[in-house]
Amino acid sequence: MATWKIDEAHSEIGFKVKHLMITNVSGYFTRFTGEVKTESEDFHDASISFEAAADSIDTSNAQRDEHLRNGEFFDATHFPKISFVSTKVKKLEDKQFHYRVLGDLTIKDQTHPIELEVEHGGVTKDPWGQEKAGFTLKGRLHRTDYGLRWNATTEAGGLVLSDEVKLNMEVQLVKAQ
Repeated sequence: MATWKIDEAHSEIGFKVKHLMITNVSGYFTRFTGEVKTESEDFHDASISFEAAADSIDTSNAQRDEHLRNGEFFDATHFPKISFVSTKVKKLEDKQFHYRVLGDLTIKDQTHPIELEVEHGGVTKDPWGQEKAGFTLKGRLHRTDYGLRWNATTEAGGLVLSDEVKLNMEVQLVKAQ
């Protein structure tokens, strides 16, 4: 059984949400850990676990980030971790190096199933001899399912924030020695 760890310095855990229903605002979690265990070289049998520090949210706007950390959103003081545990990895037959990862995502003690589209970018050795694997992951969630319900309306009656959040992740793994 091979164990792989997320290389935080070469990975991004990002998201986008519609603001005023006309543009997307992007954000990232800057502190996270993860582990993948697999018997196979192509990761089709992988078991995945992941955690992000809720207070590490960064949208490049300090005031917005503080609002996201408080009780109206992540309540990072009481719920410091966002976690994901895979339940199944499905290799797509019609596309080489493409997978669907099914798992349970927990935010604010609310756990719901989620499906991620995964593209495996390959495996290589870095200049220091470490074996690395790369993945691009995409998914969607409804933030209100996880208790992230804050919203407001514009003067015209439109919503300030979309319920749908798009997940965009670039993950580099390093094989444990």
